[in-house]
Amino acid sequence: MYLLPIHADVLLQAVAHRIATARPGEPAPNTYRRQVHPLKIGIFSHCAIDTIVVDGGEFERAGGAACYCGLTARAFGADVRLATKFGSDFPASTYLKDKKTRFADALSDIPTTRFRIEISGAERQMYLEHACEPVQYQGLDADGTVVTPIFHEITADTFERVKKDSGFTLLDPQGFLRRADKSGMVRLEKTDVDLKGVSALRVRADEMGCLADGSGTDSMEELRDRGVKYVLHTDGLDISVLAGERLYSLRLPNKEIHDTTGVGDIFCSAFLCTMLREKDFLWAFCFAAGAAQAALDTHGLGLDKVPAKGRIEINASYFYNTVKFRQV
Repeated sequence: MYLLPIHADVLLQAVAHRIATARPGEPAPNTYRRQVHPLKIGIFSHCAIDTIVVDGGEFERAGGAACYCGLTARAFGADVRLATKFGSDFPASTYLKDKKTRFADALSDIPTTRFRIEISGAERQMYLEHACEPVQYQGLDADGTVVTPIFHEITADTFERVKKDSGFTLLDPQGFLRRADKSGMVRLEKTDVDLKGVSALRVRADEMGCLADGSGTDSMEELRDRGVKYVLHTDGLDISVLAGERLYSLRLPNKEIHDTTGVGDIFCSAFLCTMLREKDFLWAFCFAAGAAQAALDTHGLGLDKVPAKGRIEINASYFYNTVKFRQV
């Protein structure tokens, strides 16, 4: 397992910086503090069953963004409410209940969404094998909401209602952009997504051209100008966030890529939970990076890679002291 080179002086510097920049009356977040009233996190996405082909083996695992986001939020102590759909073939409904994630009207007469995911190093190819029915709008009474469709289960109407209902909406548009050919092979296609009302947007490098006309930082600025306050960009181990006129970036040190399925969902959930609790986008960015790094370090398959909060906190403190930034 690759471990970050954490040293006491690095941790103390990060904590000291947070103490110095804490708002008047705000506790210094040297650790991820527990609130008297837990955060309420809403998640709109499908659960899924993934057949993961990696390292010469083939493994069937429960997955889907609803699971990865939900279990990560639970690791942060959040009260999780899922708006999702799955069939009677889904093997992890009891597991989700045991982890105290809430969901209602999730069981469908249609089988669970299924993907085949073939992984080779940092590259992967997805095949859609089956899609469950769309997720219907539910008022989840949440402090913030992750909208992360995996294959067109969130309608435009549901998306608009979520944005109006949520105080903070984080969008991962992956499922809005995906198309499947006759063989089920998934590709990305340029799509008009209404970003009005989106607080934070997470976009992979290969998705950027499907949402914006430019490239690189220009694309991030275009998305910001369309109303997104925080544009999160992930490109392999390089991640960045555009906030206003500043671009913050860092690189994950993990060199051993195994199963990356769900790491982006873990990243999004960690960002949202920290942002809502700390009201500090840079600290949230570092926690998101720390969660992604911790997930990769597990070398786990499927939901086994959802990391423990303690490891996330250590990574976040380290990253906070290594972030680079520049004006754009």
